[in-house]
Amino acid sequence: MAIDAKKSFLGQLEKCMDAFVPADIVRKITATAADLLCKFDMSELQTYRVESDDFLAEYIAAMKVQGRSAKTIKRYKYVIERFMKTVGIPCREITVHHLRNYFTMERNRGISDNTLEGLRQVFSAYFRWLKNEELIDKNPTINLHKIKKAKKKKEILSESDIEKLYRACNNPRDMAIISFLETTGCRISEMTELTRFDVNISSKECVVYGKGGKERTVYFGDVTAMYLKEYFDKRKDGCEALFSNRFGKPFQPDGVRVMLNKLAKAAGVKHVHPHKFRRTLATNFAKHGMPVQEIAVILGHDKIDTTMQYVMLDQDDTRNSYRKYA
Repeated sequence: MAIDAKKSFLGQLEKCMDAFVPADIVRKITATAADLLCKFDMSELQTYRVESDDFLAEYIAAMKVQGRSAKTIKRYKYVIERFMKTVGIPCREITVHHLRNYFTMERNRGISDNTLEGLRQVFSAYFRWLKNEELIDKNPTINLHKIKKAKKKKEILSESDIEKLYRACNNPRDMAIISFLETTGCRISEMTELTRFDVNISSKECVVYGKGGKERTVYFGDVTAMYLKEYFDKRKDGCEALFSNRFGKPFQPDGVRVMLNKLAKAAGVKHVHPHKFRRTLATNFAKHGMPVQEIAVILGHDKIDTTMQYVMLDQDDTRNSYRKYA
């Protein structure tokens, strides 16, 4: 038998098992396989190595036509490429067992169930598309069930927390950002993509473009309008962005997050991030009796179920509502 063919086979066998099988077991299997191969003649066939999925480019093109956001496309591309590189076989040959083994490996690596469920959704969408396009014979995610996630009670910012954040601000820009996030419920990307010409201080509203380029109007109050005007009056840069950094460039999402972390540390408030302001606004509206359908419109949600995940009502709220309507 050809020595090169044997070495190639054993090398590929070891590589295929390496991601899912403990090293000591891999060594035992390859040693056993080497002994068995000595009894056969074999020659090396032409092989190829899958560096990335051969249909991924087509899928990305389809997502762009559907109007999916650049951020979503980037995430899907990364997740799928990483999986395909790990399993190392064409997508036509992937089974549910490859996916389950991959999830097991990721869980052992410390990945949370929330993240694993996100991966499952990506794979389900991708392989469903491949099957619908008749690029594969069978969708391997059909029997890949939803991963149960531990339900954690998400926190909101209290009035005291927000007041502490305001007191920690040492410039008009940070005051305006806190107030804008608190009262509009904007996503961080929506806020940082605005220009100062998009905001109508007189009518206290502005148009933002959410996920998938969906347009909606958001509103703010007198206090936010006051902070914005004060910030605009003191700005010296020529940047058109609604908020700029110290270099006179548009303030990017990561920069806003860093700023909020510094403010939170100075104010003694834990876990401050942009999305927490959205959750706080939704919860406060619900406590004051605003219908959930209207809250969904303000937040830019298509589904009421999504909005309900933002509304954090405690037992006292539930009890008071019961007493009111019973």
